[in-house]
Amino acid sequence: MNDRDCMNFSRADFPDNFEFGTATSSYQIEGHAFGGCGQTQWDTFAATAGNVARGENGAIACDHYHRWPEDLDLIQQAGLDSYRFSTSWARIIPQGRGAVNQQGLDFYDRLVDGLLERGIKPYACLYHWELPAALADLGGWRNREIADWFADFTQVTMERIGDRLHGAATFNEPWCIAWLSHFMGYHAPGLRDIRAAAHAMHHTLLAHGRAIQVMRSLGMNNLGVVMNFEYAEPADGSDEAHAAARLYDGIYNRWFLGGVFNKAYPDDVLAGLLQYMPENFAADFETIAEPVDWLGINYYTRKLVAPDKTGLFPGYKEVEGPLPKTTMGWEIYPQGLYHFITWADREYTKGLPIYVTENGMACADMVKDDSVADADRISFLNQHLDAVRRAIADGAPVHGYFIWSLLDNFEWTLGYDQRFGLVHVDFETLKRTPKQSFAALSQSLKND
Repeated sequence: MNDRDCMNFSRADFPDNFEFGTATSSYQIEGHAFGGCGQTQWDTFAATAGNVARGENGAIACDHYHRWPEDLDLIQQAGLDSYRFSTSWARIIPQGRGAVNQQGLDFYDRLVDGLLERGIKPYACLYHWELPAALADLGGWRNREIADWFADFTQVTMERIGDRLHGAATFNEPWCIAWLSHFMGYHAPGLRDIRAAAHAMHHTLLAHGRAIQVMRSLGMNNLGVVMNFEYAEPADGSDEAHAAARLYDGIYNRWFLGGVFNKAYPDDVLAGLLQYMPENFAADFETIAEPVDWLGINYYTRKLVAPDKTGLFPGYKEVEGPLPKTTMGWEIYPQGLYHFITWADREYTKGLPIYVTENGMACADMVKDDSVADADRISFLNQHLDAVRRAIADGAPVHGYFIWSLLDNFEWTLGYDQRFGLVHVDFETLKRTPKQSFAALSQSLKND
């Protein structure tokens, strides 16, 4: 046996009480055509030709809304300790403000109780990109008022389920919410506007701070935020490439950490964005920096970065790298996970618990004889868990590791092409088939 056949660890290789979990998000699995859910910006984005592969959307997705007991049973069968799910703003408050959809709250109520009944720790993330379309009409993350709208959504949601959560996060991946979606235009709302991006980058963090305040007022603890990170390396040895990679790192990795933990944005990024920022933005740092109890790190890949010669901010471009890649085209670089854990602890969080809240691999998975061979995924998980163990050995306070994802799901602009799940989903029949990685993980977690 090698690290492509089985997991190369047992629980004894990690600290006591280290949590192994898996993660999903609402729009990607639930099915937003059910239960009184309002329209989201992803519904309208997907309905616009050219935005999503084959015009696919999350109307049915994995039908987790109806099949959640089966899915929670799978988490239990895998031997996992914890489950990170996200709540849909449009399911709970269909117009984003005003009338509450009790069916939506009832669904998350059942979900949390179902997890607790199975001995699984529930972690809720309030927002994983599914902004109600009615709020997008009002400017969405460009509009400063969204911080208060989000605080109200937090209040409604956590008054219902907050008393039974093991942990809660405000946002999943602020960089994707703001930069990927408002500057690069790859995700809903599909804007390519530097002012919109600058406002969204700030207002997302302001909303984060307001939501932390609300949850604290409800007596909740174990509160965090989930950020994504990419390891940026210069494409060559030139000063220009080094500068480009440094700026990429600033926008992607240092901006959001800086706001939450240092009450400041990085100077090199502000040099390009200052003229587009909201007025008096610095006055918001006291709210943005409301103390959190943990940081979630999502990590998948590294990028090679080169100058793009346009003369326009940010002045960089990505260059294809030489390392083995997932079917997303992402290089496999586990050293980057070690880097971000130890760097974030040293420079920003300074001893706060860190969770790896997403890490996983897209593979070209196919069912054959009611089985799915995914040796590449097993190897990927082994390599990245080795990086986690090395970080812990070097003193980093890593408290858990969550695999993305439990299920194959709607992968945003790529529709249903990319498969990240421990469990294969047939999107015609919705049949679930645990993959070999699922079995290997289950076996490993049973070993003390």
